Amino acid sequence: MMSKYMRHSATIIAILIGISGLVLVLYAWRLPPFQSDIEITENAYVKGYVTLISPQLSGYIVDVPVQDYNKVKQGQLLAKIDDRIFAQKLDQAKATLASQQAALDNSTQQQRAAEARIGSSQAQLDSAEAVLRRAQANWARIEPLARQGVLTKSDAEQSETALEQAQASVTQAKAALEVSNQDLETIKVSRGSLEAAVAGAKAAVELADIDLSNTKIVAPRDGTLGEVGVKLGQYVSAGTQLMAIVPSDVWIIANFKETQLSNIALGQPITFTVDALNRKRLSGKVERFAPAAGSEFSVIKPDNATGNFTKVAQRISVRISVDPGQDLAQYLAPGMSVVVRTEPPQR
Repeated sequence: MMSKYMRHSATIIAILIGISGLVLVLYAWRLPPFQSDIEITENAYVKGYVTLISPQLSGYIVDVPVQDYNKVKQGQLLAKIDDRIFAQKLDQAKATLASQQAALDNSTQQQRAAEARIGSSQAQLDSAEAVLRRAQANWARIEPLARQGVLTKSDAEQSETALEQAQASVTQAKAALEVSNQDLETIKVSRGSLEAAVAGAKAAVELADIDLSNTKIVAPRDGTLGEVGVKLGQYVSAGTQLMAIVPSDVWIIANFKETQLSNIALGQPITFTVDALNRKRLSGKVERFAPAAGSEFSVIKPDNATGNFTKVAQRISVRISVDPGQDLAQYLAPGMSVVVRTEPPQR
């Protein structure tokens, strides 16, 4: 009798365990009667901008006025590289610029002098042409008289010689004017190269000035520093990671299963709890969806074209903005774990 009772009890217990297991499966997979429009995921984290601070130059660190986890303002000095070499390079570039500018100014003066010589040569040509016109007029009067024998041969030869000299003077004046013009063109051509040299020297000064300013490593924006890895006297090279700065802007990245996305829409209200804040509840809104599943962004992508295949629900990242005006939001830090819960989508 007792044995029959125990078998009956064991059967009931087994049935209850089976029913409990079935209920758990239905609940875990959100199947009827536990189906709901509310979606929940623990695969969610606080995200933010973490900017790694690195120098653009190489040199020895001579000043580190900040410490771990300091709050800093945009433009605040974080570290300084020994700038003596870069200051000398700037002075050298300025000296080169002054030399090139002096050469350009000298070329400008030479151009003015050449233009003045052109004016002088033009005046000499005008004078020679005036003398030629007088000699031609004189010869026009004397030549008929010389043919008639009225004038002596000596007077005729003297007048003809004066005409030839006047013609030669005009030719010489024209040649001098052409030489002056060519001198001016030569100066103009060389002036172009001098202007290019001045422009190059100005660029060198600007580059040297940029290098000098880059010896001061400043905060690119307001935020809080991470660990300061650089030390006084340390030699750093371009790209060396010195420290990181974390601005106050944060958001949530929640990785939902693809089967959950049908109940999530843009602008939908979201509530989330943060493990580090004693699971206090905060609110936000769905901002946008990732363009592809997380597996598509992985370095080694899965190859499903194999003989054996098991379907696995993929994860899609959803960006959630944090509603303003929440006191606890100031304590959110990138990397914190959160649990996200959606409200029914707005239809």
